[in-house]
Amino acid sequence: MTTITILVVVGIISIFAVKGSTLFTSVEAQEGSTVSVSIVPGASTLTDTAFQPNPVNIKIGDTVRWTNDDNTIHTVIEWNPSTGEDVEGGFASDILGPGVTFDHTFNQTGTFEYYCNLHPNMVGTVVVS
Repeated sequence: MTTITILVVVGIISIFAVKGSTLFTSVEAQEGSTVSVSIVPGASTLTDTAFQPNPVNIKIGDTVRWTNDDNTIHTVIEWNPSTGEDVEGGFASDILGPGVTFDHTFNQTGTFEYYCNLHPNMVGTVVVS
């Protein structure tokens, strides 16, 4: 009888361990999504269509991944269109060569404007709700 009791207890502990790890994995998977934005071919001659989609609508905790699908270099820099200045402490990529990506995770609500500082006519918007 003691052997059966020990086996039952070990089995119950195993079930809770498996259920617990499955539950934890499910919560982690829901923390945030990645949304892709393309820097389109010929972007340097475009304005608000240089980044697609534009605007990007996401939720807090989501990540935007910009991919340079053009054949020239670009950047992704947060800026304030009212002042024409880059946002101090805002997101900013290095120079993105063709095929290179830049990721930024948004942890607060708001509207975030960005542009390519090599081709300032290229503008985009991220709206976080």
